[in-house]
Amino acid sequence: MEISMPPPQIYVEKTLAIIKPDIIDKEEEIQDIILRSGFTIVQRRKLHLSPEHCSNFYVEQYGKMFFPNLTAYMSSGPLVAMILARHKAIAYWKELLGPSNSLVAKETHPDSLRAIYGTDDLRNALHGSNDFAAAEREIRFMFPEVIVEPIPVGQAAKDYLNLYVTPTLLEGLTALCKEKPADPFIWLADWLLKNNPNKPKLCHYPIAEKPS
Repeated sequence: MEISMPPPQIYVEKTLAIIKPDIIDKEEEIQDIILRSGFTIVQRRKLHLSPEHCSNFYVEQYGKMFFPNLTAYMSSGPLVAMILARHKAIAYWKELLGPSNSLVAKETHPDSLRAIYGTDDLRNALHGSNDFAAAEREIRFMFPEVIVEPIPVGQAAKDYLNLYVTPTLLEGLTALCKEKPADPFIWLADWLLKNNPNKPKLCHYPIAEKPS
């Protein structure tokens, strides 16, 4: 008797990477290393966090001796936040970064990014999420509009299509036939953006963003 196996489900893991303020001028160089290491840069933002925002981001470190210096360092200038994706993205990015203390990294992992670009235990050049829960929280903090959860597959995908996509698309196509615009593709695309029932809210964290 032959047992039919379900098709494999592929989920590309994501992690948050931050190029910290003191090495912002090395962004292009670091992005090249990231891409050559097999990552995809899903999204990128250049922003300047206030000390309050830094405190919220590093809330798990609150109360530690270095916390005031950490928030002062991270709010000292613009930084670049990126969502990185690849198989086992969290582990591979942490491996590429090396130890959190750049002085230790220079001795034990001299080829790691923190050994190359970091200065000491505080100014360690780059950030990476510790685990999946941290990645999810940190990505939502920096990119509130991003959906972090795995894309539904199989029956869950069919249910999602029947519940959200098909009714919305039918409504849009009906409106398109009534409107008869000059460019139906652009019109429908704009209509779908305005009438997306699952459109995420963009107001989780008020972060002051500066132009790149």
